[in-house]
Amino acid sequence: MSVFGDAGRRHRVAVLVRDGVLPMELGLVHQLFGTAVSPAGELLYEVVSCALAPGEVRTDADFSVTIDHGPGTLAEADTVVLPASHEQDEVPGPLPGPLADALELIGPDTRIATICTAAFVLAAAGLLEGLPATTHWQSGDRFRAWYPDVALDCDVLYTESGRVLTSAGEAAGIDLCLHMIRNDHGAAVANEVARRTVVPPHRDGGQAQYIPRPIAAPGASSTGRARAWALEHLDRPLTLRDLAARESTSVRTFTRRFREEVGTSANRWLTRQRIERARHLLEATDLPVDHVAEQAGFGTAASLRQHLQAALGVSPSAYRSTFRG
Repeated sequence: MSVFGDAGRRHRVAVLVRDGVLPMELGLVHQLFGTAVSPAGELLYEVVSCALAPGEVRTDADFSVTIDHGPGTLAEADTVVLPASHEQDEVPGPLPGPLADALELIGPDTRIATICTAAFVLAAAGLLEGLPATTHWQSGDRFRAWYPDVALDCDVLYTESGRVLTSAGEAAGIDLCLHMIRNDHGAAVANEVARRTVVPPHRDGGQAQYIPRPIAAPGASSTGRARAWALEHLDRPLTLRDLAARESTSVRTFTRRFREEVGTSANRWLTRQRIERARHLLEATDLPVDHVAEQAGFGTAASLRQHLQAALGVSPSAYRSTFRG
């Protein structure tokens, strides 16, 4: 599946807007994809909103939006994004005819992404059967009861399986859009979009949703200093003992606090940061691959190749040839 538009035009993102749409979710898709530019300053995406019928569409706030395009836009899209509609998503039974017909217009190779409870729509359409997916954690029990054949995981921010991607709540939609931009055009482009929007450039999809969790006792140290120190020393072989020492805690206490604060293990977080460093070096420098591996903390080119293949499905040389600006 190609994630790029046909030669001569920008990648087209169609946003399917339904009554009850969350304005933030509609806006974030336009904000993120709509500000992604090439190193030469050229817009990389064309973002078009469409509805089941052109005209006024209610939001879940005290205003409506006017949508000029109908469902035919879906047939022309390279990516389709479905924001949530709390009044329509969590309704049992088959999809309404117009919505089902609209989804049939989406091409077999078109990328499809959902934000929050819009995952219910894809599940009802049979597009998530046997696939990993996520949705807002408050809706998890209902989703599992209705769609037991979907591998739902409400402990992550977003999932990706082939051409189908799902994300948790509204803010996780930002993470998912940045993830798609990063996969399409590289880390440098995605990071610049994040800087313009003043959001974190990357949160791993496996990071836990912000559901209620025990917080550290007053006065207890966080893991922020250790993370900042680790980012400055990624070229070194770092251990949990090294990180715990930065916070003057035991490895056991540090490990527990790290997961509570970051939502993933310290080792997984560290690997993710090394991959991001390697991506940046492959895009922004002409360093040989073995030097990239050393500076990112993987040690050898073989180790870098193994980790990049596992995370992105490409070799370092293939990644560089695709995204080197």
